Amino acid sequence: MDYTIAYYSDAVQAEILDLPDTLAARYIVLTRRMVALGPNLGAPHTKAFGEGLFELRLKGAEGIARVFSARSWESASSCYIAS
Repeated sequence: MDYTIAYYSDAVQAEILDLPDTLAARYIVLTRRMVALGPNLGAPHTKAFGEGLFELRLKGAEGIARVFSARSWESASSCYIAS
């Protein structure tokens, strides 16, 4: 089952896509996996905080970034991204 990713706002999506190149590339790779497998990719890619909240861990040449996602309670196949 494919998952759907929705962003909290257009500003959040723009901020994430404005990450430095290697971090943005890592984000794209990991979110493609999330679409196929769901929000919990496991270590070292994600950390579960409980109750459907996950931290997406990005690491690239420019450093690290963290993006938070939450599994939708309305649809088991959706997750929402906020930074």
